[in-house]
Amino acid sequence: MADGLRRLVGAESGRVLQEKLESWYRDYEINSCDQNLNRCCEIIELNSQIQGQLFTILNETSREGGHYAGVETIKTRLLPWLGTCFSCATSGKLFETNLSLTQDSIEKERQLRELASNQTYQLQELQEELTSTRLQLNHVQQDLKTSRAQEKDALRKLDRLNDYEQQIQILRDEISILDAQKSVLQSRLARSHSPSPRHSESKSPSPLPRRSCSPGRARHTSASRRACLIARFGDIYAQERLDAETLLRTYISDMETVQRIIYVAAVESFHAAKMAYRQFKIRVRETLSLGHSGPESLEDTVLDYIVRHEDLYDVQASVNEVIRSMNITPKISFPPEIDFIVISTLIQELCRVAFSMQTLVPPLDIAFGTDGELFSETKYHRSFDSDFTAALVAYHVWPALMENDVVIVKGEAVTKRGILWSRRSRSRSHRRSRSTSPLLSHHLSRSRSPSPLRSGSPSKWAY
Repeated sequence: MADGLRRLVGAESGRVLQEKLESWYRDYEINSCDQNLNRCCEIIELNSQIQGQLFTILNETSREGGHYAGVETIKTRLLPWLGTCFSCATSGKLFETNLSLTQDSIEKERQLRELASNQTYQLQELQEELTSTRLQLNHVQQDLKTSRAQEKDALRKLDRLNDYEQQIQILRDEISILDAQKSVLQSRLARSHSPSPRHSESKSPSPLPRRSCSPGRARHTSASRRACLIARFGDIYAQERLDAETLLRTYISDMETVQRIIYVAAVESFHAAKMAYRQFKIRVRETLSLGHSGPESLEDTVLDYIVRHEDLYDVQASVNEVIRSMNITPKISFPPEIDFIVISTLIQELCRVAFSMQTLVPPLDIAFGTDGELFSETKYHRSFDSDFTAALVAYHVWPALMENDVVIVKGEAVTKRGILWSRRSRSRSHRRSRSTSPLLSHHLSRSRSPSPLRSGSPSKWAY
């Protein structure tokens, strides 16, 4: 039995039968009737050969099983099939059913192959698109790096140009000062060679015409300086204030106390800078009034001098004054092991900006604010941790910038309910009374650098 089955498998009769069926199916429409009948006969003959070999194998298998082995299988499967296989109708239906099932399976396999090939093709397309997208992204990143480098180069050139312009302006200011000194010396020389006042009055009975006063350079540049100072005030709020908060949070865990300290520092810095500006202006006016004879008024000349020589402002003295004021302010408290000198950078920048704001026409100042006041939408922004339904200000975070009672830059405040009770409890807190730290004593003991106007030596404006 095994040899017969091996010969049947080796002959590949089933594959040849399938190939003949497919060839006949492809050529069926173009063949003639005789050709189709011949093909059908060939397939029947081949099929009969295969069936003969299968019956031979069936006979040998049943012989090997003895007299009784396989009898039940022959009775239940072979004999019923032999009784019905020669029925034309039944065999035709079975053949058609098997053929339809075979066709369906072949069609499903073809569809599966097509679907797999389509998915593979789509996956390749997606990989190609991904590769191209990555290449484009790399190009964009390179272009971005190039543009950033160009931008940095342009900013460096712009800063260099601004430095050149500042140097040119300084030279022009020095030239104007020298021209003013020259005109004053010439006028003195002319007065020294002119006759006495009585003699001149007898010769010229008509009075001298009054000189017209033209606005000085400080008034002409007030608008541009105003815009720069407002921008600088905003930068201090966005940068130096946050740096001071971060520094104070290392010593103080309460955020409210930190914000109160920074607000008091801003208020005291403006106060100290305004006092220093008044004293500086008085000294400049006293010095320039001795030999003033230019076409501008004395006030314009004083203002021009202050604008040109803002570097003479002793900002360290104002910083020390602010720290002294903060040490006696009852609204804030500070750990005894450190001092307000840790935020001296913020105080120094605020003093400089506040001093420069006093040289504007009109000057800029900060708004007055008290705890428990009615919240104003026009003056302040609410802080993110505020109670937006509260109408009273618990405390201020940053002051508003004003110009003739008009808000230029809004400040920031915190609104909370029950602020009156918190104010009563806070009013019972003790005032700061402690010794000054060694670091603060060192800064307070520093001597102020003498300016030409405060020193006893004659300056270039003392005529």
